[in-house]
Amino acid sequence: MWRADSVERAHAAEFEMEDVKFTFVRDVAVSVGEIRIEAKEGEMMNVPRYAATVLEEQKAGKIQDTDMVVELKQASVKENAQGEFALATLEDHFYIRLKAYVKKLPEQDRDKVNSMLNTLMRKRRGKIVRLADASKLTADLSARLTVEERLFYTGLHEISSAFADRIMGGAGGDGEGRQ
Repeated sequence: MWRADSVERAHAAEFEMEDVKFTFVRDVAVSVGEIRIEAKEGEMMNVPRYAATVLEEQKAGKIQDTDMVVELKQASVKENAQGEFALATLEDHFYIRLKAYVKKLPEQDRDKVNSMLNTLMRKRRGKIVRLADASKLTADLSARLTVEERLFYTGLHEISSAFADRIMGGAGGDGEGRQ
């Protein structure tokens, strides 16, 4: 499990380092970490997400982020259109971005978004379980999955293969299991 945790932390850190558009609502001259930011009221600039988050918390402006509720709805529609055995493509940081977005929502909106997310996640999880049981992760399939989903897929495939090896090896099989 340490591997999954460290990979997720690395991708979360990568997400925090991404530049986002930030609109300043007041003049600012500040250092955040090793970043020096000087901006005038009304100015928009690209700033690393971690710095933009601090600036937003200090009421210095607003992050111009994608509306993740719209992206979640689009992802759900695409997933439903794929059928039972194919996965729609989600970008690597989809869940990380959604989690960060949801934190900023009022409580009543969070419940609605979390319900939509749960529906999408259940559908994708079911597909991933069936696919991981059948074969190793291919490059094409990997490109359709998020960071978390790739870890889930790989773990499931390893468990499924080990189970098949134990059964086949213990029943007079060749112990090869399946790939």
